[in-house]
Amino acid sequence: MSWKCPRCGREFSRRDQDHYCIRPENIDEYIDMQDEKTRPVLHEVRAIIKSAIPDAEERISWSMPTYWKGRNIIHFAASGKHLGIYPGDGAIESFADELAGYDTSKGTIRLPYEEPIPAGLIRKIAKWCFENYVK
Repeated sequence: MSWKCPRCGREFSRRDQDHYCIRPENIDEYIDMQDEKTRPVLHEVRAIIKSAIPDAEERISWSMPTYWKGRNIIHFAASGKHLGIYPGDGAIESFADELAGYDTSKGTIRLPYEEPIPAGLIRKIAKWCFENYVK
């Protein structure tokens, strides 16, 4: 049996399937659209990245909060059980040793909500992305 979203009319196989039927215009809207328990984590990660790369522009790209300067530099996004940081596969390879205790895949870092945010590591990765992706 399928479920139809009352806002956008799209049909899904699971009831209350998480999706973006209303696209946020900016990071504030994105965070406001998320579950109340995840908002503090999103605000914290936003502040960390913003302080690490203040010359980058905040925008929404691929339906995620994104930092941009001539190209996408780094993204983050809320998920059901974790926060995703998307610095690209080059950053994952460069920080492999420091990311050993985290769930990663090509270009993705998954941080469980119940664990402390590794602010220093996120800051270092964001700076690395800015230095290596912005030409």
